[in-house]
Formats: sequence, C-alpha cells, structure tokens
Amino acid sequence: MSPDSGSPARAILYAFLANLAIALAKLVAGIYTASGAMLAEAIHSAADTTNQVLLFVGLRGSTRPPDVEHPLGYGKLSYFWSFIVALLLFSMGGLFSIYEGIHKLDSEVELNQPWVGLLVLGAALVLEALSLLGCIREVNLMRRGRPLRTWLQHTRNAELIVVLGEDIAAIVGLFLAFGFLCAAWLTGHHTYDAYGSICIGVVLIFVAIFVGFRVQSLLVGKSAEPEMRQLIDETIAAEDSVLEVLNTITIHFGAKVMLAAKIRMRDDIDLGQAVDAINLLEARVKERFPEVGWCFIEPDRQS
Repeated sequence: MSPDSGSPARAILYAFLANLAIALAKLVAGIYTASGAMLAEAIHSAADTTNQVLLFVGLRGSTRPPDVEHPLGYGKLSYFWSFIVALLLFSMGGLFSIYEGIHKLDSEVELNQPWVGLLVLGAALVLEALSLLGCIREVNLMRRGRPLRTWLQHTRNAELIVVLGEDIAAIVGLFLAFGFLCAAWLTGHHTYDAYGSICIGVVLIFVAIFVGFRVQSLLVGKSAEPEMRQLIDETIAAEDSVLEVLNTITIHFGAKVMLAAKIRMRDDIDLGQAVDAINLLEARVKERFPEVGWCFIEPDRQS
C-alpha cells in the first residue's frame, strides 16, 4: 500500500501501543486510589487493546487469497471482526463500566490520594491524543479532500471507523473521568467518582452502537462508494464499442470490489470482436480502479 493512500494497519498499531500503556497505568492507579472511574477507564483501555488485536487479525485474514470454497476471497473477515469489536466495546467497556459505577454508589471506600489518578489521566490524554492524531492522519489520506462527515457516511473501511470511534470515545471518557475524579476529590463525596464511571459506560455504549450499525451494512453487502460507481459507469460508457451501460453492480469484499455490468454494444461487431472488446474493457477498468478485484461484463439488449 502506498504511504500516501492511508493505512488501517498503521492506525491500529498507534491505537494498540497507546492503549496498552494506558491500560496498565490506569489499572495500577485505579487499584491504588480506589477510584471507580479510574477502574472503568482501565477496563475501557484493556478492552480497546484487545480490540486492536482482533482488528489486526481481521485485517490480516482478509488478505488471504480466494480458494474453491471462497471464490471471492476473505475480505469480509475484516467486517466480521470489526463487528465483534463493537460488541466487546458495548459489553466489556460500556456495560461493565456502568455496573462498576452502580456498585461504587453503595460503597463506603474513600478515595486514596486521587491526585495520582489525575496525573495518570493527564498522561493518558496525551497518549490518546497522539493515537487519535495518527488515526486522523490515515483518515485524511483516504478521504482525499472530502469532508470528514461525508467520508464517515460513505467509507467502506471498517477498521478505521472502529479505531476512530474508539479514540474519540477514549478522549471523551478521559475528560469525564478527570472531571468527576476532581469533583470527588474537592467535595469529598465519592459518589461523583461513581457517576463518572456510569457516564463513561454510557459514552462507550453510544459509540459501540454507532460502530455496530456502520459495520452491519458492510457485513450485509454494500456497494462501492458513489464517486467510484459514477467513474466506473463513465469509463465503461466511454468505450467505442459500447452504446449504453444498462446496469452495474458493485459489492465490497474488504478492500476489494466485485463489479458486474451489463452493456449494450454496437450492432455492427461480431461475436469475436465483442469478446475481445469486453476483455479489453475489463482490463482497462481494473487498471484504472485497482480496488476492483473481480470484473464481469456481459453484453445484453435493452428490453
């Protein structure tokens, strides 16, 4: 992959290294300070670290070549593991954080030197910000000048959606943990810390639902992005032997796209010329659009 085209693997690596270091620091600080919000954040970061491993497994698995039983390859493995990550973010991250917060409401354990937790949260914010910047860098390379909202709406890259969602949730969660832990320290009421854990859980559940719905459409089977579909139609229609593009269908299988098209060809060319023209057209489409892994074009007549 070109360094100028964006790499989901790099974004996953940035997030993994940041989350691993943050999870260990939060766990130690959470146990030392007896902070529920800090423990919720430790669970969140541990879940994110596991998620990065699963995303990488899916990314590597999706590159396996086609075989007899999987003639279109294993590209959708990346979608499957991205959906599993959304489930883990919902359960391990969101639900457990809420449970920890509710449990902490009834606890009489006082916070122990919460400034230690605040220092760890401050350091975690720096690391998470670096991870988010790394992810945004890869997203910017992929969206090619399109607005971020448009890219989020149309992108077929599940890994970057998951990493971006996790990083944003982590930043929001850290601010919440920092604020509620400060409130608990300044007021002496540990219930603020518990409320922080609950709020973090709600944020994680919201992000998990968003990611889950985005990946669901990819699992079901989604076409290529609108801009690419339009360019494919224009490329086919520009051929001298083609009178009309009757229909095109595209489906994403991970990073690769399957294209099927029906075209109406000139009546003055024979069968052999039509076959040669179609073969040449398929080769040109694949050359112009490297994302197209399979290209099936057949002639037809408009009914």
